[in-house]
Amino acid sequence: MADEAFENFDDEAPVQVEQPVQVLEDSPVVQTAELPEIKLFGRWTSDDIDISDISVSDYIAVKEKHAKFLPHSAGRYAAKRFRKAQCPIVERLTNSLMMKGRNNGKKLKAVRIVRHAFEIMHLLTGENPLQIVVHAIINSGPREDSTRIGRAGTVRRQAVDVSPLRRVNQAIWLLCTGAREAAFRNIKTIAECLADELINAAKGSSNSYAIKKKDELERVAKSNR
Repeated sequence: MADEAFENFDDEAPVQVEQPVQVLEDSPVVQTAELPEIKLFGRWTSDDIDISDISVSDYIAVKEKHAKFLPHSAGRYAAKRFRKAQCPIVERLTNSLMMKGRNNGKKLKAVRIVRHAFEIMHLLTGENPLQIVVHAIINSGPREDSTRIGRAGTVRRQAVDVSPLRRVNQAIWLLCTGAREAAFRNIKTIAECLADELINAAKGSSNSYAIKKKDELERVAKSNR
């Protein structure tokens, strides 16, 4: 009986023992690709930007969904009325530098000026230049202005409140005009003048052209109430 049992055991298929699978530590692990953080000019992030004035927060496009690598969108925000409110604020500043006929269309030159000005602002203050631009626009926008009311013979000026979008538009125009006039017939470059103008406006200093003009507009409006 024992011999038959041994014979039957030999006829059966050999028993296979499963060995534990060893995972090599050096084996490549498949990872999902992460989108890079969008930084202006590859340096300045917009994640921690604070807009202190709630009235213009919807018209200063600087948060994450408006982040761009370069301030250039090929005019897609000019197709419809009021769509420029969604245009990144640095691009609006860049476009406003292309004023006075000889500068029309020179977008690359304007982008270089803004990029250089941002580097200078960071060296002088150690802050994020985007935050300085936001503070400068908030401080430079007039809250009150005067308009003409009446017909041909009797015309008088009446003080009126300024809408948030108009405040932002006026602030950008005043900042760029101040930088342009400061650089005219001056040894300093326009990038240096733009950096000085933005820093002074962000501080609320009277050395800023935009702050002086804003105070003048509000003073005239106050006298016409």
